[in-house]
Amino acid sequence: MIIAAGGLGTRMRGKLPKQFLSLNGMPVIERTIALFQSLKSVNEIVIVAPDDYLGRTRRIVLRGKYEKVSHIVAGGKRRQDSVWKGLNSFDQKPDIVLVHDAVRPLVTPQVVQEVLREARKHRAAVVGVHVNDTIKVERKMGFYAETLDRSMLWAVQTPQGFTFDLLVKAHKAAQISGFGGTDEASLVERLNVPVRRVEGDWRNIKITTRGDLELAKLVLRRRISRKL
Repeated sequence: MIIAAGGLGTRMRGKLPKQFLSLNGMPVIERTIALFQSLKSVNEIVIVAPDDYLGRTRRIVLRGKYEKVSHIVAGGKRRQDSVWKGLNSFDQKPDIVLVHDAVRPLVTPQVVQEVLREARKHRAAVVGVHVNDTIKVERKMGFYAETLDRSMLWAVQTPQGFTFDLLVKAHKAAQISGFGGTDEASLVERLNVPVRRVEGDWRNIKITTRGDLELAKLVLRRRISRKL
């Protein structure tokens, strides 16, 4: 699997990229690594990190003895470039490759396993949650022109799972055409391959702001208290 940690998190406006901030005493990225390290279905982990933070990432991996991490590579300018680097870094080509945001440390093992199962069946599977808000389209600057059917809209999360060969093919096609996508599924969709929906959880937070970090702390504390 690929843990995408190449961003610098400028919206946090802090000294450290968001993936290295502390979440209840542990770096966000380490909580993500630890989860996938614990899953029997994950054999190899490739981490794509900012070039200036490769050393910090290696120290986290060594300290935690996360032996499934085979490579830590520098990310590219875009997420798409970073994932491509990750795809080319595996020691052994996987049948199914998962791509997960380092800053989504609260995904549950159950959701991960469901994405894996559906990716094996359908070649492509992505976790998402129903959109609760009404979504409108702005046609003319400053004016709404259309309201979308909320029942058909999903907010996409990670992990996203694909057969390895399919995702490689999708990346190559995007490179040839110059297409830039915001996630892996957008590249696969261009090949006219349907992407299977896996229902996720709003608590699978993507930590991009200080508010997100505080909310993640609350979710994590609640999970811990339930186990006690």
